[in-house]
Amino acid sequence: MSMQQSIPSRAAGRTRLLAVAGSVLLCLGLTGCTGDVSELQTWMDETRANTPRRTGRIPEPKRFVPFRYEARADIDPFSNAKLQVALARFADRNKGGITPDLNRRREPLEAYPLDTIRLVGHLHRPSTGPVALLEADKVIFQAKVGSYIGQHFGRIIRISETELGLKELVQDAAGDWVERDTSLALQEAKK
Repeated sequence: MSMQQSIPSRAAGRTRLLAVAGSVLLCLGLTGCTGDVSELQTWMDETRANTPRRTGRIPEPKRFVPFRYEARADIDPFSNAKLQVALARFADRNKGGITPDLNRRREPLEAYPLDTIRLVGHLHRPSTGPVALLEADKVIFQAKVGSYIGQHFGRIIRISETELGLKELVQDAAGDWVERDTSLALQEAKK
């Protein structure tokens, strides 16, 4: 038992000895930092003496005059009613314009951006008229005049042997819907 007790006491003694030695070295290191500071003090005194003093007067701050809103008959600028009036004016402006039919069922080709759809062929059926063969995502779709394609509410208005014409509905900077004419040209087969 005495052997087992002596091992931890030796380790504890070494740890205490190292802590005391570290403290002594730290104190000796810090005493070296308290050297002569008279040179530093002289430089500070010279700098203070040679620095010009500004004695200009700071201008008075502008006086704040609070504004009292007393137009009780007008709409409060911070109320929701003001927003409702602005939205009503915006809705009235767009009432007579073109708008897309958001309630109709979407067609499969409307899932693809127009730049990923390729016109690869043309058919003419006596019952339906001209039919365009369109490729999107390596799948061939058939579309006729009146079909919707692309993500901007594009509607096919004409199909020829070499080109497909469509009108898209896009929003301009003011938020109004405008029609834009676009076309897809027949693509050569990739080899």
